[in-house]
Amino acid sequence: MAWINENFLKLSAGYLFPEIARRVKVFCDANPELALKVIRCGIGDVTEPLPEVAVTALREGVDDLAIRERFQGYGPSAGHDFVRGAIAQSMFRDCGVDIADDEIFLSDGSKPDASHFLELFGSGNVIGVPDPVYPVYVDTNVMAGNTGVMKDGRYQGLVYMEATPENGFVPEPPSQPVDVAYLCSPNNPTGSAMNRAALTRWVNWALSNDTLILFDAAYEAYIRDNDIPRSIFEIPGAKKCAVEFRSFSKNGGFTGLRCGFTVVPKELTGRTRDGKRIPFHGLWSRWWSTCSNGVSWPVQKAVAALCTPQGQKQMKALCDFYLANAAILRKAIAAQGLQVWGGENAPYVWLKCPAGLTSWDAFDVLLREAQLVTTPGAGFGNCGEGFLRVSAFNSRANVEEAGRRLALLSAAPSKR
Repeated sequence: MAWINENFLKLSAGYLFPEIARRVKVFCDANPELALKVIRCGIGDVTEPLPEVAVTALREGVDDLAIRERFQGYGPSAGHDFVRGAIAQSMFRDCGVDIADDEIFLSDGSKPDASHFLELFGSGNVIGVPDPVYPVYVDTNVMAGNTGVMKDGRYQGLVYMEATPENGFVPEPPSQPVDVAYLCSPNNPTGSAMNRAALTRWVNWALSNDTLILFDAAYEAYIRDNDIPRSIFEIPGAKKCAVEFRSFSKNGGFTGLRCGFTVVPKELTGRTRDGKRIPFHGLWSRWWSTCSNGVSWPVQKAVAALCTPQGQKQMKALCDFYLANAAILRKAIAAQGLQVWGGENAPYVWLKCPAGLTSWDAFDVLLREAQLVTTPGAGFGNCGEGFLRVSAFNSRANVEEAGRRLALLSAAPSKR
């Protein structure tokens, strides 16, 4: 008999986005005449074509595989040296951040990296998570056995770091020490971003408390404010207390290709039970050599192309397009007298539901009355209740129409 990992039984009934998909399917099946009118501003999936440099490189990569002399089989598990070097140079050293080529580890995305990194930790770590929170941070810790059962919407054993309108949706370091803390900036779901002073406070706190920060910078390419760091490693001392997850999904449009990377500095260490300090870099290298065959050759070629000056320019243009979408949504929401955050250095807009509506109430109203799919904030944690996330990842025409349909939300309480 195979014994199951009973930690999975502690997970809440359904992951947020499959539940949204289920509700949308039920609505469309019951209202086939309205199904074609549905605009999806829920899940953060990109809609626009890949940058031209990436498309050209992908074709070249496929052509390589059709010619014996250029054929590529298994590559290095953490990525080809020329790709790791291109990332380290264009995304870090050119920006004044000293990251070595071999501190870059290519993967199929930041989401699986955030999950796999937990395998480097022993049992008994105290984990801090923001609230609202990207659900993956919580659910993977539940699966790994780092929590108790859920009670009143929160898992026992986790330390929840609340992000609210009062602190600008940027959590402060917790009053109690934690061993591992997750941070995401620009933030998913709230669209907030940590300025240099706030991130410096976190790094200094982590160094003082021997805390490891798992820093999710998947949306760093959307930052336009010079006071907001694009990497935690811009902050002095961060290489001793942090790893950084990044993705090409939202800056290069790679949601259909899958590629991201994790930065693990060589000077970052963890503790053994007998007091030794062990570098995480070697452990992560060992994990990749054991558990991964790496990213495909055509995709790595495309990543290297994105790191060229022309590729960087095309990625910025793509992000600027989605930021313009976010500005349209933010303006439309504010015009209805609703409170709104985000959408300025991030592709997500975060709004306060009208009085009398829960997050799922507001989701259902917009789906039923406006055929508009959003993301209920309650799915991101207790502090997300009463809010909605609206994604800017869509065509310009759809976003403009979504802005008009959002007007139905402000009138929703009188319709209930």
